[in-house]
Amino acid sequence: MTVEKLDGVTFAQMVLSGAHHLTNNAKRIDALNVFPVPDGDTGTNMNLSMTSGANEVKKLNSNNISEVADAFAKGLLMGARGNSGVILSQIFRGFSRGMEKKSTLTAKGLANAIDSGVASAYKAVMKPVEGTILTVAKDAAKEAVEVAQKENDVIALMEDVVKEAKASLKRTPDLLPVLKEVGVVDSGGQGLVTIYEGFLAALKGEALPESNADIDMEEMVNAEHHKSAHDFMDTADIEFGYCTEFMIKFEADKLSKNPFNEEEFRNELSEHGDSLLVVSDDDIIKVHVHAEYPGTCMTLGQRYGSLTNMKIENMREQHTALVDEANNRNEPKEKTEYAIVTVAMGSGLTELFESLGASVVIEGGQTMNPSTKDITDAIKQANAQNVLILPNNKNIIMAADQAADLAEENVEVVPTSTIPQGISALLAFHPQADIAANKKTMDEAGKLVKTGQVTYAVRDTQIDGLTIENGNFMGIADGKIKASHQDKLEVTKLLLQEMVSDDDEILTVLQGEDSEDEEVKALVTYIEDVYENIEIEVHKGNQPVYSYIFSVE
Repeated sequence: MTVEKLDGVTFAQMVLSGAHHLTNNAKRIDALNVFPVPDGDTGTNMNLSMTSGANEVKKLNSNNISEVADAFAKGLLMGARGNSGVILSQIFRGFSRGMEKKSTLTAKGLANAIDSGVASAYKAVMKPVEGTILTVAKDAAKEAVEVAQKENDVIALMEDVVKEAKASLKRTPDLLPVLKEVGVVDSGGQGLVTIYEGFLAALKGEALPESNADIDMEEMVNAEHHKSAHDFMDTADIEFGYCTEFMIKFEADKLSKNPFNEEEFRNELSEHGDSLLVVSDDDIIKVHVHAEYPGTCMTLGQRYGSLTNMKIENMREQHTALVDEANNRNEPKEKTEYAIVTVAMGSGLTELFESLGASVVIEGGQTMNPSTKDITDAIKQANAQNVLILPNNKNIIMAADQAADLAEENVEVVPTSTIPQGISALLAFHPQADIAANKKTMDEAGKLVKTGQVTYAVRDTQIDGLTIENGNFMGIADGKIKASHQDKLEVTKLLLQEMVSDDDEILTVLQGEDSEDEEVKALVTYIEDVYENIEIEVHKGNQPVYSYIFSVE
């Protein structure tokens, strides 16, 4: 069988076959994940990204290969997750652009498109590292270009591409020492090989291979032969602790004030983290970065438009959990009597909740509501007979209720809707009381506290008699906007005037990641001068979005 021209219908079949093959192998690829830090699962991220691209192809009914490739690239970009997913989206974004709007591709055209994809992927990565998916893509593309000089059969070309991709994958441990030390090949490279295998199977009209016969991944991650990849890294060595992903939807009014330049934006973000990927098209920017202060990166992005698809993961917690899991895999722990699961965003808030007795703190909040599965996983991690959940956000309460219904343990949800309510509820917990009594007491304690928040407006609006301009700071008391002003300190003073009464005794200040220490000192001085009889506590919450969170009791 020979194929001299590749059309849109055939390419769509290749995409769907590649996506299906990746889905079948995602867990095995997850097991290879080791580079650069444990920021999620490579197989899972690539699979979700690829599925998003495949879904766009399914919606299209076209025999024009450029149209199919454009839809595939757009879907990949929108669904890209993690380093590997974003790089994959760039490989096929460049692949699409390398077709020059052709309706069909010859073997030489396919080779050029594959090569164009590699160029696009390398350009998107701030500091390309060899021995990764980039190397596998590059070596396969080089082979494709060379073979296309003498071969007109698309199938024969793709066979050589797959063969060289597999050979390149086997060489990755020689290029990246950590891979050789752990005894695995690169997980992202394995994902690309899996996709290319699916492409070839569709071209040849063959069934998908059941496993990657050339790479025995099960043996590579067998605990009897290899240490866990994560054992080679200390949690304290993770310099930038939050895997941060978000998209920016361009807005014309913002672009008129801040013209967008992809390279300049990438360089700017590189000062705040590593593992950086920035890609854009006419409508959106996709960002992946490992940062210590995710909110700073998001704020920089807001100059160009509105934020969507935000996701932040605490890699230090992930690493600790993975190491603990590896160390205790064969040693089941006896369940404790009680555990408290709570939700918070920001390293300082996490530490605060843990110091007050929280067993598990789920990373999440206003911009990233944890799913029901996230909460059920936390319940299992807590490993207790009785579990109390503090959602600390009204948008998370329903997911918490669902998780409680699904749990095998005895679980109750204390419906806290703010961080201060969660702290107050946690302080009211009594280990000698039964779970029903604790829920009642903690719920009542949470309702006694007043919550204030200082943040910024993302658009012009009028609400509750206030006119608020985009970029102004807002003071929010128990969910209602009470003040707006260009100056952060001024809006904070106005908010406190609304919140603090003569009967109040304690004011707790949770400092956000964008609030400087000198600014906090000025605020404390003001509070001491104006509210002489109130006790002040200040904690570094390091929370994004909210410059300050206040608790008044």
